[in-house]
Amino acid sequence: MARDWTALGSFSVLAIISILVAGFLALMRQWASVVLLTFTIVGGTLATNALKLGFDRPRPDLTPHGDLVHTASFPSGHAMMAATVYLTLGVLLARSLTSRRRHVFVICGAICLSLLIGFSRIYLGVHWPSDVLGGWAAGATWASLAWLVARWWSRHRQL
Repeated sequence: MARDWTALGSFSVLAIISILVAGFLALMRQWASVVLLTFTIVGGTLATNALKLGFDRPRPDLTPHGDLVHTASFPSGHAMMAATVYLTLGVLLARSLTSRRRHVFVICGAICLSLLIGFSRIYLGVHWPSDVLGGWAAGATWASLAWLVARWWSRHRQL
């Protein structure tokens, strides 16, 4: 079950979901949202790789890994990109909702999905808890910065 949960934060699953959402947004002619989504995901991927190269922390070796891993441990790429992608998608969806209850549900769902993916990485023994915390923090920060830039841009550039 943990491998299924961790797969929700894998590059391939996040890429498929992101491409489908970007395609839908393009069909709806919501170009600013397509740009925001693309910028957030590409930037988050570059930031994740840069942080992993910079810290180059070895993975835990306390137990056999329950998943195949090939990169450094800090930050957790699954946790960082899950937070980046799912929070961004949650905000994009929530912006179109009028009910506060639905808005809260969507954002909480994105947060819970990100938490589930991060905890699965610890359970599988491929990350230290601090790796996952760092990934969540970096991903949420990146998604928040992208959202703030988009808000500023829409107010000042009449998007």
